[in-house]
Amino acid sequence: METDTQKFKTVATFLERVQADMAVALLGDNGIPAGVFGADSSYPSLGYASPIEVKVNESDYDAAMTILAAADKAE
Repeated sequence: METDTQKFKTVATFLERVQADMAVALLGDNGIPAGVFGADSSYPSLGYASPIEVKVNESDYDAAMTILAAADKAE
């Protein structure tokens, strides 16, 4: 992800790292680079206090939201 001129925007929040990783993979499969922020513990039971955020470049925000919304409806 380019950080010099781009700002990050949160497209989703999760309580479990695996869900965030799945969202990042879905976005990546659709050509949108994304990252996981706030996953401060490798132990899932200890990460409950702070949400885990999936962020994308500001310029990819609308497309990412569309992709995640479509995936949510498909479930």
